[in-house]
Amino acid sequence: MNRQILHLFALTLVLFGVLIAFTSRWSVFEAESLGDNTLNRRGLLEQQQVPRGLILARDGRTVLAESVPEGSGDARIYTRRYPQGSVFGHPVGYSYITIGESGLERSRNDALTGDLDEFGTIFRELQDRTREGDDVVTALDPDAQRQAMELLGDRKGSIVALEPATGWVRVAASTPGYDPNTVDEPDVFEALNAPDNTERQLINRAVQTNYPPGSTFKVVTAAAALDTGKATPDSILDGSSPQEVSGVPLNNAGNVSYGPITLTTALTNSVNTVFAQLGEQVGTRTLVEYMERFGFYRDPQLDYPEDEMLASGVRNADQQLVTSGFDVGRVAIGQGGAEGQVQVTPLQMAEVAAAVANGGKLMQPRLTERVVAKDGRVEEDIEPAQQSQVVKPETAQQLTEMMASVVDEGTGTRAALSGVSVAGKTGTAEVDNGLANQVWFIGFAPVESPRYAIAVTLEDQPVGSSGGVDAAPLAAAVLQTLLEGS
Repeated sequence: MNRQILHLFALTLVLFGVLIAFTSRWSVFEAESLGDNTLNRRGLLEQQQVPRGLILARDGRTVLAESVPEGSGDARIYTRRYPQGSVFGHPVGYSYITIGESGLERSRNDALTGDLDEFGTIFRELQDRTREGDDVVTALDPDAQRQAMELLGDRKGSIVALEPATGWVRVAASTPGYDPNTVDEPDVFEALNAPDNTERQLINRAVQTNYPPGSTFKVVTAAAALDTGKATPDSILDGSSPQEVSGVPLNNAGNVSYGPITLTTALTNSVNTVFAQLGEQVGTRTLVEYMERFGFYRDPQLDYPEDEMLASGVRNADQQLVTSGFDVGRVAIGQGGAEGQVQVTPLQMAEVAAAVANGGKLMQPRLTERVVAKDGRVEEDIEPAQQSQVVKPETAQQLTEMMASVVDEGTGTRAALSGVSVAGKTGTAEVDNGLANQVWFIGFAPVESPRYAIAVTLEDQPVGSSGGVDAAPLAAAVLQTLLEGS
């Protein structure tokens, strides 16, 4: 009898262990995947009953997203409201049970909903605490963001501004924008996603659209040449036009022929033929290596949904990233050929400027500064983190002086500020078979101790427009606002 009881007891223990293991798998170890499953309506419904945390601008006062209660008692739910409308629509995103989430609402969803792991949930219930979301304080500057959106106006484009020393994203503007307060309305959502909607308002052009960078890419080419000793700022190169590159004639802008000039003069005046030569001297492998150091060929290291961002790099006709087989001379000037053309996001080009400004050190870009509980405790303080050492500090200093010359006496004079030194580079790329231009300016200020780096681009601009005339003044205005607000 005793032996039968022991066997029964052992069997009971085994079955109990199996039961614990099975339930633990789903309640603890698989909890996150269950919560992320789009078919799990229970998770979405539960989130509606939780007051999501606030999303705030860097000042900690300007509310970008908040929860508003509807109903009472067990029927109470919370819906999102966005007091700033379209101004912060792209970086903040939206959150609705009907259409899901995007932007920071999605990437910071766990914090905003107070979504703890199973052990944290048990601990909260033992303390008899009501579930509520934490607040997310962003790095976004409300005045500069608002100004950037106003400057872009009804044009398609983007302005991104970073702190070079920290990677904080101070401006992430994209136009045309959309109002996250109405995006969940069926007619509005359908219209925004219609195949024939060429405005593409839901696309965050700061991180989700690739453009030809034009001559702003010459900063990357110069960085590779200077850092590897292929050239110095005073190296003399042939600036005559036209020149044959990969068997095809290449002209300078306006077909101006400069003759022998220094590399600094070539950057100041954006001389195509010099940088095409330089690209061929540097070579494909080395140029790609330095592109990778700047962050090309990988997803941006931003606290933003990965599938809402694009990697920059040389892409072939099938939009696949390629690292060889392309016309390196033309890629070196921000163009390309049939085998591959360089395509970039505004964030990527802001990172190029920021790395130069920060002594060659590229910091990871960050939209979030900290996560704060309702009782004021800082749950997560996001520390600045280095992404890569792109070039040597002395190379960065050389590039800084060359880019300062662009603004002082070259193609970027309209980016100049009174009493503040600015470094930068303009860019103009032909698009749509030469029927329109993509215009650019990248830069930073002050030159002596850079505090902000910026990238501005405008798409589908008329023939005759240029980065120096159309993009540079926008950069100057936003830099001025950021500097005055610091």
